[in-house]
Amino acid sequence: MNPDVFEKLEQRLGRVHARQRLGMETDDEARVFGGGLNFFHIENWYSVHSVIRNALKLTGLYWRGRRNAERIEVRRNSVRLPGLPAPFDGYTILHISDMHVDMNQGAMARLMELVEGLDYDACVLTGDFRAKTFGSFDATIEGLARVRIHLNDPVYGVLGNHDTILMVPGMEEIGIRMLLNEAVTIERDGQRIHMAGIDDAHYFRVDNIEKAAARIPNDEVSILLSHTPEIYRQAAHAEFDLLLSGHTHGGQICLPGSIPITLDAALPRRMGSGPWQYCGMQGYTSVGAGSCIVPVRLNCPPEITLHRLERP
Repeated sequence: MNPDVFEKLEQRLGRVHARQRLGMETDDEARVFGGGLNFFHIENWYSVHSVIRNALKLTGLYWRGRRNAERIEVRRNSVRLPGLPAPFDGYTILHISDMHVDMNQGAMARLMELVEGLDYDACVLTGDFRAKTFGSFDATIEGLARVRIHLNDPVYGVLGNHDTILMVPGMEEIGIRMLLNEAVTIERDGQRIHMAGIDDAHYFRVDNIEKAAARIPNDEVSILLSHTPEIYRQAAHAEFDLLLSGHTHGGQICLPGSIPITLDAALPRRMGSGPWQYCGMQGYTSVGAGSCIVPVRLNCPPEITLHRLERP
């Protein structure tokens, strides 16, 4: 590891968080069984990736799925938030998740085309920027830099279970403000809302909602970014108003009717994609803009989402 990168991480995150995350990665980043919220991690079982690919080819679905993976859709979601300050009525957040930028160049080219014509006030990236779960991430940073040029400021991000903490300095150098158990305040006409983000809760389990929420007043609107929606209970009871997440890919390879075969997540299926509610908190689980394991999507088109905040 580059000593300069580690020094930057210690300055940015503090010695304990930096060493904890790097230690967890060294111990567990390519483990197939055990660790994380799920016992089995198919994304780390690389010998099965070719099996899935060949099975799809035998059924004649592979190339259709490849084309589908590049057909990213723009979805729109209205979020009515009690207590939303008047200056933020209509505030729009572009939500992009699970890009896996180095897996499918065609999908990333489509993504860059789509975002050029969109009108929004802030962009959030909810993790899984890298295709693999270990190894070099140079291609990931290079691909992100190409996408970042097309995104309006400000851009906030959180890490996912595919991402290493070593990516953070490079991501912040290209203009992505990473929120790692942290929060920022967004102001408009003397009023404000809060945007918080947590480190990966699915695999490395280094999330700290308490730390992220520590400086957010109880009576002000707050939004939490998490790679996985699996922390929905903790987020709701910490009194966040909105949780934006991804991770599930909506199943990615689904039965007709968008019925997922698996979500690789420990949560109710109704929270596996799209909008949902829990204990007064609203949530949205993006099916993602990219693909995992194989660059294929069936009955589950990739998406980016525009969330429009509204007063009731």
